[in-house]
Amino acid sequence: MIAFAANLPAAGAAFLASTVEAVEAFTIILAVSIVRGPRPALLGAGAALALLCALVLALGPLLARVPLHLVQAIVGALLLLFGLRWLRKAMLRAMGTIALHDETAAYRKSTMALSHDTAQAGRAADWIAGLAAFKAMALEGLEVVFIVLAVGAAGGAALVAASLGAGLACLLVLSVGLMLRAPLARVPENAMKYGVGVVLSAFGLFWLVEGMGGIWPGGDLAILALMAGFLAASTLMVAWLRPATAPAKGARS
Repeated sequence: MIAFAANLPAAGAAFLASTVEAVEAFTIILAVSIVRGPRPALLGAGAALALLCALVLALGPLLARVPLHLVQAIVGALLLLFGLRWLRKAMLRAMGTIALHDETAAYRKSTMALSHDTAQAGRAADWIAGLAAFKAMALEGLEVVFIVLAVGAAGGAALVAASLGAGLACLLVLSVGLMLRAPLARVPENAMKYGVGVVLSAFGLFWLVEGMGGIWPGGDLAILALMAGFLAASTLMVAWLRPATAPAKGARS
């Protein structure tokens, strides 16, 4: 039971982060499908997925040969920086300094850009559309792969839990998106990004300290305390700085 609870943060972090990335990738792929049809969208997304799978298969054996403490230290430092970047942007949105992400607006923008680009491309229009789907899936997928490997840096059950969380998120987004055939604007993406920033920052600090030889009281369960600390500190900072910020103008991603 304790081992299961200890791996829940890894599964939850991968699920939340993968949901956000999958929603953003699906928006572009949907735009490609609407503008040029499902064939270039599926071919582009499929090629990117194959590339990501090959990357995971290649990195897995290589990571296994590196000492665990070194992997944890490097991954922890990168994950901490990555998580703090997400958290900073989410805090700025919460304070009103920058506009909240709008998936419907992002879909309209992508559709207009694709329509313009493919209209100018002539016979290469399907290639342009397929490349857009490939790029969206590859870029968002790379972040998912990194997050899964990072939060599961201990290997074993943690890596399995992170992989299951990411897989479930992608299947859920794909299923709902195909059913609705519309941007997933109702997904609470901004709140989820805030949560992902908190969780990734906590995992990054945890792995960085462990990789440098430190010992956390309570072992892996200390990740939960770190999450609570990052959440409390960021919430207080948002509440403190919000009155001094001006409302955001315009939509930003």
